[in-house]
Parts: sequence; structure tokens; C-alpha cells
Amino acid sequence: MLPYINLPFQNVASLTGASVDELKLIFSFLISYPLAGLLKRIPDAKPYQKDIFIIAVSLFYLVGLFDLWTGIRTIFISSTGAYLIAKYVEGPYMPWLAFVFVMSHISVSHAYRQFANAPDKVDITGAQMVLVMKLTGFCWNVEDGRQPHDELAEFQKGRSLRTLPSVLDFAAYVLFFPSLFAGPSFDFVDYRQWIETTMFDLPPGSDPKTAPPTRKQRRIPRSGTPAAKKAVTGIVWIFLFLKFSSWYNADLVLGDQFMKYGLLRRIWILEMLGFSTRMKYYGVWYLTEGACILSGMGYKGVDPKTGRARWNRLQNVNPWGIESAQNTRAYLENWNMNTNNWLRNYVYLRVTPKGKKPGFRASLATFTTSAFWHGFYPGYYLSFVLAAFLQTIAKNFRRHVRPFFLTPDGRQPTSYKIYYDILSYLITQTAFCFTTAPFVLLGLRPSLLVWSRVYFYAVFGAAASVAFFASPAKRWLIKKLAARSRVLAQQRSLPRDVDERPLMGLPSDLGKELDDAVREFKDETAGGRGRGAGVGAPDEQGMRARVAVKAKVVR
Repeated sequence: MLPYINLPFQNVASLTGASVDELKLIFSFLISYPLAGLLKRIPDAKPYQKDIFIIAVSLFYLVGLFDLWTGIRTIFISSTGAYLIAKYVEGPYMPWLAFVFVMSHISVSHAYRQFANAPDKVDITGAQMVLVMKLTGFCWNVEDGRQPHDELAEFQKGRSLRTLPSVLDFAAYVLFFPSLFAGPSFDFVDYRQWIETTMFDLPPGSDPKTAPPTRKQRRIPRSGTPAAKKAVTGIVWIFLFLKFSSWYNADLVLGDQFMKYGLLRRIWILEMLGFSTRMKYYGVWYLTEGACILSGMGYKGVDPKTGRARWNRLQNVNPWGIESAQNTRAYLENWNMNTNNWLRNYVYLRVTPKGKKPGFRASLATFTTSAFWHGFYPGYYLSFVLAAFLQTIAKNFRRHVRPFFLTPDGRQPTSYKIYYDILSYLITQTAFCFTTAPFVLLGLRPSLLVWSRVYFYAVFGAAASVAFFASPAKRWLIKKLAARSRVLAQQRSLPRDVDERPLMGLPSDLGKELDDAVREFKDETAGGRGRGAGVGAPDEQGMRARVAVKAKVVR
């Protein structure tokens, strides 16, 4: 670490109440803007100079700013291991070997951070979480590049790597400084297109006059204005976080004063605790995305309607989508978008055998990956398990209750739809402020304490909803919908645009996942019996499987 570099941060820390490391982290996000401006000005014809500049800045962040020598070692081990596995291991298990390697490595880092119990200190785990997404995606892209092109899905074709990158390009990709500590993550193909400037090519047949404006001989379009907007918005979110977190924090909900308030006010405080925590992430992700935009990495072509350049390639969060969400899917799909993409493209779809639809195994693998990727604090798992039930409940309401507030053809809202929307919004937001509280508190005892102080309202509400849809009431709703629309209720009530894939690793329908697990178990045991294995009666197998799966879910 550079001598005396902590002095200015110590003075600001005494005024704001933030820790020195937190202030240095924000400083690294802000200084990335002028550094990204310099990076963009390195001649396009000399990509190796851009690589060296990126690596040098990241080393300054890690060592000169934070004294994270062990962090350099951690990044080197994971990156070198993944690169060597991709280079020397042949066969379909190569990406899985790399996956196990980097996930095992980050598990060690998470365990060390948890035992150190220093939440105000910046360590390497945040950067390593971003690195895991990059490295696992990289190894899958290499494996896709070894497959026949016509056997790949469209996403795989666009991301596959036919040749390994040079060590210099790979190191710069790993250490891309605008997104080093907090993301956003992106694939190596994005980096290659950026460093070679092919990212800025116009589609074939386009009029050259429609190209966004550039400066001098650079191919990277002007990006100062969209980057500045992100920076200003991010700073505003950070200042709001500093102010609100002084009012709503863990000490408040764990203290004696909290119980002197009425139940509704306690729930409101819980909502504001979650909102103030989200402000921190909104600010951080806006700042890092803005630096990426300034470097040119956020470019996503030209909007055909407006003719202006789009800069949302690396968008990671949509605050309005979260704060106005009326259901769990809308809430989750606007949060940590790049992690959702990673889990979907490199875990959920990769576990599924070719030619088959994703089932219980895919959802279980995605859920487990998401949980381990976040760490081992018990609070994470309390939130994940409850959120999985909320996801299923919201889906049932959308299928079997929401259609009553639409016209029989399902295309137009009735005059009562506004009341359904308001109630859905209030339930979604209050349920998630309860569900995400353990994500803030982390520990098991404080999480359960705070839940008990609001009488476990979301747990009891979820249990009542699950029981309701498991009862004859569900069949009654289906019959009513069928009579009302004169078509199968299932066809009318489930919108065509609903994405069945899990978000943040959470299964979209727990009941369906249990049924899938039983069916997969039956298929395997039936196959084993065909090969001469001794198994019991099919019905007994199904019953045992369902009981076993339910027991795991309960645990």
C-alpha cells in the first residue's frame, strides 16, 4: 500500500461514519472514470497497450490502494487454474472441472471472510465473485468452440471461442479495472470485440451515416454523456445510502427501541432497512457501469428507432423495476441482472442434457450454485429458501387469481384490476423486506430474532398460501376460470411471456420441481431395473422419492 494513502480517507471517515476501506472502494469507482477516459484514448491499433494499462491500474487498486497482496495471489490461482484447464483438458467435463475448481476456491475465501468477521474491511471475495462468473463462462465458451458449429444454440454460437486468447489478453480481461471489485461481469467475447473494436461495427447493409459520432480516429463512439449520467446517479444513491443507513440499520432492528414501536411501524422500518441497503448496491453498480460505458465496453449497437447509441450492454440493476415490482419475478429479474444471466446460461441450461427440457436437477444445481457463490452466512439460506416459496406462491396467484381481474379473453384489465395491482405491490414489497432481512443481518440468531419481532408474518402468509393452493380451492378456481372464459384455464391464465427459468437460482415452481424430481427418480430406477437392478414397486419408489425430496426442502 502506498505510504500515507489512508490519511485523507481517515479524515472523511470521521465526518461520514463510513469505514476507511468503504471510502477507498468508492474512490476506486470514481477514479476509474478518468482512467477509463485515458484507456479509450490509447490507439485502437495498439491493443496490447490497452491490456498493459488495464493490468497496471488493477494492480494499483489491489496493492497501492488496499494492500491486497493475498488478493493478487487469489486471482492468480483461480485465473491460472481455469486457463490451464481450458487449454490442456479435453472432453465434455472440462468446464465442470473448472467450475468445481473456482467454486471450491471461492468457498475457501468465503469461509475465511466469515471467520474473520470484519464486514467493514474490503477483501478479495467481491472481486472473486465477479471472477468466478468470468472464468466459468470462459471455460464453457472454449468448450463450445470445440463443438461442431451447427450443433450449438444461437447464444453459444455468438460466445464460442475457437482459439484460446493470449495470456496478455486473458489477464486484462480478468483484471478489467472498471468492473474489478463489483462487476459487472461479461464474457471474453465481449472483451475481444471491444479490444479489436469489432464491437462498434455497423450491421451489414447499414447506412454509414447512421453510425454514432466518434472523436478523431477512434472507433469507440462518444460515451461521456451516458457515463456522466450513470456517475451522477450512482453518487446520489451513495449519498442517500449514507443518510438513510444512519437512520435504518441493523442496530435499530436488533435494539430494544425497535420493540417500542407498533407492528406496522416495525414492518415499515424493516422495509426501509432493505431499501437503504439496496441504495448501496444501486450506487455501486451505477458507478461501475458508468466507468465501463466511458471505456466503450457498455456499447450495445444503435437503437433503430432513435438512431442513437445504446449503452446498456452491462446494465446490472433497474431500481425502478425493483421498487415498483408487483410480483417476485419482476423483483428478481431487475436485480443483479448479470448474475441472473450467468446462472441461466452457464449453470441452468448446461446441466440439462441436450434435447431435454430443464427439470429438477437443473433447478437444484442452479439454486446450490447461487447459494455457494454468495457465501455461507446462514442469513443467505434463510432468504433463499423463503424466496423460493414466494416465487411459487406468486406464480400460483398469477395463474389462478389474476385472470379474474382481466376480461375473459385475458387481454384487457377490468375496472377492478387496479385494486389487484395495488394489493400485489404491497404484498410483494412487504414480503421481500421480511425475506431479505437475513441477507442484511447475515447471522442465524439475529435473523430469527428480527423475524420473531414481526411475528414471522411472511412465513405464516407463505404457509397459508401454500396450503390454500394445495387444497380443493385450487381446483375450484380452475373450474371457475374455465367456466368464465370457456377455454382451459391453464391456457388463459398463464401469459405467454412468462419465463419459467429460475432467477437468482430460485426455482420458479417448487411443486413442479418436486414432481420433476420424482419423475426423474422413476425414470432412473426403471432404467436400472431394465439392466437387472433390483428395485421396488414403482408407486413405492415414487412415494419414497417424494418424501425424501420434501425432507430435503424442509431442511
